[in-house]
Amino acid sequence: MELKKNRSVGDIVIGFWMLAHVEPIILILTVVTLFAVRATWPRPPWTTILLLLAGQAAMQFSIGILNDYCDRHLDAAGRKNKPIVLGLIRPREALLAGLFMIVVMVIILLPLNLFALLAALGYLVLGQMYNLGLKSTPWSGILFALAMPLLPLYAFAGVGRIPSMVIWFLPIGALLGVALNLANSLPDIEEDEANNANTLAVTLGVRASFIACPLLVALAAILIGTLTILQLVPAQLWLMLPILVLTGLGLVSMLLFFGPEKPRRLRKVYFYLVALLCLMLAGGWFIALKL
Repeated sequence: MELKKNRSVGDIVIGFWMLAHVEPIILILTVVTLFAVRATWPRPPWTTILLLLAGQAAMQFSIGILNDYCDRHLDAAGRKNKPIVLGLIRPREALLAGLFMIVVMVIILLPLNLFALLAALGYLVLGQMYNLGLKSTPWSGILFALAMPLLPLYAFAGVGRIPSMVIWFLPIGALLGVALNLANSLPDIEEDEANNANTLAVTLGVRASFIACPLLVALAAILIGTLTILQLVPAQLWLMLPILVLTGLGLVSMLLFFGPEKPRRLRKVYFYLVALLCLMLAGGWFIALKL
């Protein structure tokens, strides 16, 4: 690892920005906002929602920062563009920042519903288990499957409203969570395999991972469509139809424009497309629900 002796304030700010993985966090905060606002519409408690977002952001910062801290030796061998490897952030600084963000999260969430804090701690534990070694095993997909349903539960509990249909977010969140895990792993799958990191994507292989991602999203869409059409979970069909059509178009684009034979640089775009489809499908369904 390179240690820059004369770091500027700008270097440190850029380093922590890179450590935090801000772009995926924005997507997650959007999901939490969607759930919290919809659950309390037409009178959203904005102060409570802002606390929920701040707590979620602190949690995600902790997970992202400690992820790079735990991977610093692997990154030094193969991924030279990481902030710790570049010397923008010292390993000790990353460790302290990641732990500090956990304390910040707990302090922010203490005034809220106890169940919100418990959901956040559950999500945090899963994220840190991922960082501490399970990311390099097929169990990484299971962690994502367990973590995704905790997001709506966190938002619902935070605003003091947990609808009975929340149970359906468990299978849907699990399907979308594994799809996100695979899509997130695809850009680094060759490096992970070279470093003997036996992630779920490495276990399946590039081709099977590209097959599994749209299949999992499609299964989630079919389940949501079935629940809506049969009104097993009351929802407004006129809102869900365009969302399901757009999801279908997204799935077609995943099959046409991405794949194992396509340039590797497209895999990061592929991840953001999968994340966008998951957000649109789950978020759109929740908006259409008759709460």
